[in-house]
Amino acid sequence: MSDFDDLYRDIILDHNRRPRNRRRLPTANRVVTADNPTCGDNCTVYLRVEGGRIAEISFEGSSCAISQASTSIMTSQLKGKTVAEAEAAFAKFKNVVTTGRAPEDEPEQAAFAGVHAFPARIKCATLGWHAALEALQQPDQPPPAS
Repeated sequence: MSDFDDLYRDIILDHNRRPRNRRRLPTANRVVTADNPTCGDNCTVYLRVEGGRIAEISFEGSSCAISQASTSIMTSQLKGKTVAEAEAAFAKFKNVVTTGRAPEDEPEQAAFAGVHAFPARIKCATLGWHAALEALQQPDQPPPAS
């Protein structure tokens, strides 16, 4: 195993053990839950969109290490982005997990390059991303009930 493989594995394990932004967002104005019935992963993404930008983003759910880590990284990468920027970030990430080509400028996304060798895991890696993109297409909603 190369030093890069170790680094990438460590990134995934770190985000799985200590996910960033894993919490319910009481001020969310967009909420989407996504499920992967193949493996039992589920993920709820909370967004607060203001002025066409993602002001806040968080998630909750029960999922495998790949899904949890990917969604954790996604929340950090999408905060402050516009819909178009979020879509571009997802396109870049999807390319990583489907082709195995790792971007040199984004080690957190590059950590998922090995997923392409396991097609069933691509859905795990993209579950949170799909939920976030679906939420961005929705109109504003009242914040979720406590």
